[in-house]
Amino acid sequence: MGYRPAFLDVSIDLRDLQAGLTVAIVALPLSLAIAIASGVGPDRGLVTAIVGGFLVSAMGGTRHQIGGPAGAFIVLVAGCVAAIGVDGLILATMLSGLMLAALGVLRLGGVIRLVPYPVIVGFTAGIAVIIAASQLRDLLGLTPAAPEPGLLIPKLAALWQVRDTLTPAAAAIAALTIAVILACQRFAPRVPAMLVGIVAATLMAQILPAPSVFDRFGALPSGLPMPILPMPDWAAVQAALPFALAFTLLGAIESLLSAMVADQMSGSRMRPDDELIGQGLANIGAGLFGGFCTTGTIARTATNVKAGSRGPASGMIHAGLLLAFLMLAAPLVGAIPLAGLAGLLMLVSWKMIEWHAIASLIRIDRAEAGIMAATFLGVILHDLIMGILIGMALTGLLFIARMAHQGMAHPPATLPEEDPDHMVIHLSGPVFFGSVARIEGVLARINAQPRLLVLDMAQVTLIDRSGAQMIRDLSDRMGPRGTRVLATGASPAVRAALADSVALVEPCEGIYKTD
Repeated sequence: MGYRPAFLDVSIDLRDLQAGLTVAIVALPLSLAIAIASGVGPDRGLVTAIVGGFLVSAMGGTRHQIGGPAGAFIVLVAGCVAAIGVDGLILATMLSGLMLAALGVLRLGGVIRLVPYPVIVGFTAGIAVIIAASQLRDLLGLTPAAPEPGLLIPKLAALWQVRDTLTPAAAAIAALTIAVILACQRFAPRVPAMLVGIVAATLMAQILPAPSVFDRFGALPSGLPMPILPMPDWAAVQAALPFALAFTLLGAIESLLSAMVADQMSGSRMRPDDELIGQGLANIGAGLFGGFCTTGTIARTATNVKAGSRGPASGMIHAGLLLAFLMLAAPLVGAIPLAGLAGLLMLVSWKMIEWHAIASLIRIDRAEAGIMAATFLGVILHDLIMGILIGMALTGLLFIARMAHQGMAHPPATLPEEDPDHMVIHLSGPVFFGSVARIEGVLARINAQPRLLVLDMAQVTLIDRSGAQMIRDLSDRMGPRGTRVLATGASPAVRAALADSVALVEPCEGIYKTD
């Protein structure tokens, strides 16, 4: 089946209007806060939510996905801006869009979903810690003399050195924001808690002066900028490619996870390849208008489903409402205190950590909990990509170790009395490089020298070249002793792997008996 964008299934009713308004209220403060934390202006966060959010809903492969700037990208985007500037970020975003679309065209959506759960839990927790650390300066009103280091430990050390510059007004505004949001979520769950928290922070900032969005970024434009197609040279493309690859990997994982959550909540079924194509088009579109990387966002998507969304129209409506706000009320954004946005992101960071999943892994599977911890440490001590690579490598080693214990060889305790010249060895499970040494150890203990040694392969699930070579070596070793080695009962895939390693026969009475 070919690519089918979600907008072809659009139908609008009042529930979509309600869901779109609800999500827009949630997305507004988040888009501003994520953009500022990422090292770009708040206007770029709104542009990303408007253009990227509209295209994710219209062009993707899910009915309820909400796209926009995501907290998980803060670390990568901030690093990209520090290394190659905002123009480089826009280029990396558009290159990432091309890569995401290519993954969808090549039908690789299912492959991206193979990232192990402990790795996802670990790198999400690591990102959350880094986001929280990045907000300490604005949260406490600290004024470091030099730019903060990028790595976590040096950053914390640098902030500790300027602890005497703490601004009580900023800390009080941040505390109020957190308290109001938590109170609304606890006692008035239908109220848009984050928006109410930011409004309360803005009102308090009129009494306790603290740095605001306007103080750092100036006035916001009252509309979308004109689209601009970058014309980079090869050096700029080379500099942007590593960041584009990182955006692609994280964007694919994050968007498909978000789509899976929507499927579980709504009973719908996503098309992962179409979703990646839609995500790619959304990133290209956001980049054209000066935005940065966009992806499906789990919290906003879940809010959309809970608010009664019937299809992609609600996501498109949410983008339209954000555009209306930008055109009509942009000056209001300048009054928002940075400490309030920092407090909001502190709560976002806390909720990003899947505490129940961490506890479950520790309780049920210590090995996978170790993979989660290693991924987490890789992210916070080095970077996101290193954390994922460490987690994937350890997962592979754990898988090999566990599979190795599944491969078995079961020699008979004694030769059958009625036919002492025949011996049957039953192999089972995967016979691959991880289990070869274990199986060879069993075979090496066979002291008898029958004229016919039959390897029963009926329960062998797979065999690789290492396993096939082991059987060939067995045949070569037993041949000079006058023992012929045959394999029987193999599946077609196993037979193909053994074709040049050992003689293959069909099971039949007289060669051996099975219990």
